[in-house]
Amino acid sequence: MEKQKMSTRYMAAIAMFAAVSYVAVLVSKVIPDVMGFLSYEPKDAVVVIAGFIYGPVASVLISVIVSFIEMITISSTGPYGMIMNIVSTCAFSVPAACLYKRFHSQKGAVAGLTVGVAVLAGVMVLWNYIITPLYMGQPREVVASMLATVFLPFNLIKGGINAGLTLLLYKPVVGALRKAKLAEPSKSGKKGAFSPGFTIFSVAVLVTFILLFLVMIGVI
Repeated sequence: MEKQKMSTRYMAAIAMFAAVSYVAVLVSKVIPDVMGFLSYEPKDAVVVIAGFIYGPVASVLISVIVSFIEMITISSTGPYGMIMNIVSTCAFSVPAACLYKRFHSQKGAVAGLTVGVAVLAGVMVLWNYIITPLYMGQPREVVASMLATVFLPFNLIKGGINAGLTLLLYKPVVGALRKAKLAEPSKSGKKGAFSPGFTIFSVAVLVTFILLFLVMIGVI
C-alpha cells in the first residue's frame, strides 16, 4: 500500500512539474529570440528542480512529456524541434540532478548546475551542427560558422540563467512539496531556507546571465 501511495505521489508530481514546465514555455514566448530562432525557455529550471527532488529519471520524463506537448501544440519545427528540446533539457538537467543526488548540499547543487551548463553547451554544439541545418533549410557550412559565435554563447547564457533560477527557487519549492506530502522529508532533518550569502550568490548568478542575454539580443 505504501509503495502504491508513493507511486501515486510520484506520478502526481511528474504531472504537476510537466504542467508548470509547459506554462513556462508559453510565458517565454514574450521573450525576444536570439537571431530570430533561438528561444530562451525557463522550463529547464523547472525540470532540474524536479530532478533535484525526485531524481534524474524525473527530469527525463518531464522533458519528453513537455517537448511532445510543445511539438503538437505550439512548435513550428516538428519532430526536429522536439528532439532538440529533449536533448537540450536533458543535457542540462540530468548531469545536475545526478551530481546533486550524489552530493546533497549547496555545494553539490552549484557543482551539479555548473556541470549541467557545461554539458549543455558542449552537447548542443554537436546537435546544432547535426540537426539545425535540417529544419532551418541552411547549408551545414552556414550553421557551422555560427557554432562558436552564436550557439555556444547562447547555450552558456541560457544554462546560466536557468542555473540561477534553480538556486533561488529550489528551497521554497521543495519546502512547499514536503508540506503537501509530495516530496520526502529532508534526510538531514534540517529546515529553513538557504543562507543569505547563498541567496545573494544565486541572485548574482541570475542577474549576470540575464545581463549577458540582454547584450546578446541587443537590448543593452
